Amino acid sequence: MRRTKEEAEKTRVAILASAERLFLEKGVAHTSLDQIARDAGVTRGAIYWHFQNKAHLFNDMLNQVRLPPEQLIERLCICNQREPLQELYDLFVEALASLGHNEQRLRIFTILLHRCEFTDELREAEERHNAFIELIIELSEKLLASVSDRLQPGVTPRLAALALHGMAVGLFTDWTRNPSLYDPDRDPPLLLDTLFNGLIRDWRSSPLPDCLA
Repeated sequence: MRRTKEEAEKTRVAILASAERLFLEKGVAHTSLDQIARDAGVTRGAIYWHFQNKAHLFNDMLNQVRLPPEQLIERLCICNQREPLQELYDLFVEALASLGHNEQRLRIFTILLHRCEFTDELREAEERHNAFIELIIELSEKLLASVSDRLQPGVTPRLAALALHGMAVGLFTDWTRNPSLYDPDRDPPLLLDTLFNGLIRDWRSSPLPDCLA
């Protein structure tokens, strides 16, 4: 039984790897489950054993490189030992920096942002993805509301959360379009500091890297 489970997991991993490779090469809409099965060296039935449909497969591929909702909630809501804004800042800096250090993450976000059309076939995946985005914005807004007295005049927690998410999406889109635009170690904190200084009255910028000091 143990060997069977191990083999099943190897098959699942192979399917995900083939889907990732073909989605990146052909685009999600132009890649069929038959093509994925052939590339992975498995039957179409094997795909349906592990994944309900293409949307389920696509969503599981995304889940390989993004925080599970439970972990995201814990990280943004349980800040008893840390300054809440610093936790939010660190989360977004780490998410950006990881594009330069995790090749799979870079590939999968390239697929999401540049190789994916949410057709009817991917409606379920689109709904899950949109729900994940709304969760990030909602948690960010709640965290920012807890320090609303520190926001710049006229900046509401909702506006600050939308600005933060919008900047992150823009940077992700630009970075995956041309990875050479950014230095993954130097640029993420500098870019986020620029935004946080515009949103938070008493934001203390992170120290500049030695090369820029």
